[in-house]
Amino acid sequence: MLESLHVKNLALIDEIEVTFAKGLNILTGETGAGKSIIIGSINLALGAKADKDMIRTGAEYALVELVFTPDRPEQLAAIRALEMPVEDGQVILQRRILPGRSVCKVCGETVTAKQLKQLGDILIDIHGQHEHQSLLQSGKQLEILDAYAGDELAVHKRALENVYARYRQATAELAESETDEETRRKETALAQFECQEIEEAQLVPGEDDEAEDTYRRLVNGQKIREAVQTAHALCGYEEGGVGGNLGRALRELRSVAAYDERLGDFERQLLDVDNLLNDCNRAIADYLEELAFDGELFDRTERRLNLLNHLKSKYGNTIEEILAYRDRAEQLVEKYRDYDAYRMELTRRANTLKEEALDLCGKISEIRGRCASVLAEEMRRALLDLNFENVRFEIRLLSSEETMSGNGYDRVAFLICTNAGEELRELSQVASGGELSRIMLALKTVLADKDEIETLIFDEIDTGISGKTAWKVSEKMGILGREHQLICITHLAQIAAMADTHFCIAKRVENERSVTEIKRLDEKESVEELARMLGGASITENVRNNAKEMKDLATNTKQY
Repeated sequence: MLESLHVKNLALIDEIEVTFAKGLNILTGETGAGKSIIIGSINLALGAKADKDMIRTGAEYALVELVFTPDRPEQLAAIRALEMPVEDGQVILQRRILPGRSVCKVCGETVTAKQLKQLGDILIDIHGQHEHQSLLQSGKQLEILDAYAGDELAVHKRALENVYARYRQATAELAESETDEETRRKETALAQFECQEIEEAQLVPGEDDEAEDTYRRLVNGQKIREAVQTAHALCGYEEGGVGGNLGRALRELRSVAAYDERLGDFERQLLDVDNLLNDCNRAIADYLEELAFDGELFDRTERRLNLLNHLKSKYGNTIEEILAYRDRAEQLVEKYRDYDAYRMELTRRANTLKEEALDLCGKISEIRGRCASVLAEEMRRALLDLNFENVRFEIRLLSSEETMSGNGYDRVAFLICTNAGEELRELSQVASGGELSRIMLALKTVLADKDEIETLIFDEIDTGISGKTAWKVSEKMGILGREHQLICITHLAQIAAMADTHFCIAKRVENERSVTEIKRLDEKESVEELARMLGGASITENVRNNAKEMKDLATNTKQY
């Protein structure tokens, strides 16, 4: 659930901290007080587009921080799949908006706005006017039906995705393999030449590195000899060499070793150094004896490197890539050697995969059809509860093998009739904005036990409704709040009365500047806010009593 929201220097907000609770969180306030800024700030924290104009005048940056406690195992698994950090059971999303850029962090680790949005999709579900309109799209309706069908459908869909991907690959390979005889003849001749050229080189993995090392040593042979000879002389036992000076040091120590036993330790250490130096000098001398320019080896190495570089320029940057190119050329030759049999095998494989995919599509369609009938009836009852009198609701499946994809071959249409005697029509033809918001609420209620996202935000849920309908919406939100954390901005007292936790957003002037504030209301203050929403220019005692009665009714309703 969403534990808290912290906003600083954003639009009219100087700095606020909001701690949300379980159940239904209601936000109310006068028009223009800044309610939309609250939802906007949450969207910003979840990766929405940021504008420097959002930064409060005079401030260097704006900051939005959300703290979530993901309690559901599915959420935690999805977060781990994104490789996002979780600290002490919490996920902290922070976004700092600066002129020209923004910095996004999750538990202190910098992430991209895209990663922030992916994480937000796991943690919270925001429903505003745009989300309600998505109900009109056939793809969204299919997504809802599939969510309702659950694991039984998901198993078949995963199998179909795998089979369909292989089918698409087979058909693509079949299309690419269709060539005329002259083209096949030319490609075969070229592939055979390339195979022969690579084979004749008798390549050995790693030999290019070895040849380059040898070539580099031979080219720099004179420089190496001079440097090694100098080093040998400096470390030797001739006049001025390290060995000679070391021998003299040993003789000096031995002449006084009898006077202090500690000098014996120095003598032994110098003897060890002397032995090491002797070994090193012998090794250098042996190296110098072997160090001779071999003209034949140089020519052979140079020719080999030229051949390897020639092959690399044509077939790959490494010997392994060249050999892989040869293998592909051999496969092409083999394919064209018996082209008709190759095409027949491809066609057979593509047809087999198509039949397998169609069989899975049929099973998926059968599950969808069965679940569509049950979901439609549950939706009808939920819509009746939301004051859709005489409503009829149907989910129609339109299936065609021609439209097969990795998601099946079904198209879904949500049909509704809200007036007795009228025909069923698609949502896009009959549903108003207010009706769409109620239909979305009905769906969320029906899918409550299948929805993995715990926190839901409803903005504009009260669009186009009032009176009895508003109360029905309020009751439904109270039910949904038993399984989810709901955050809702509303202008209607009927919905606000159902709040488990009530916040009031207000705007005041401080130091000649407008400032938005948010306050958590107690029971008495909540009733007073309901009275303000119900009243006119002045709030009378009767209005307060009406508000109190509405609050009591909501409390009693939630107990059932």
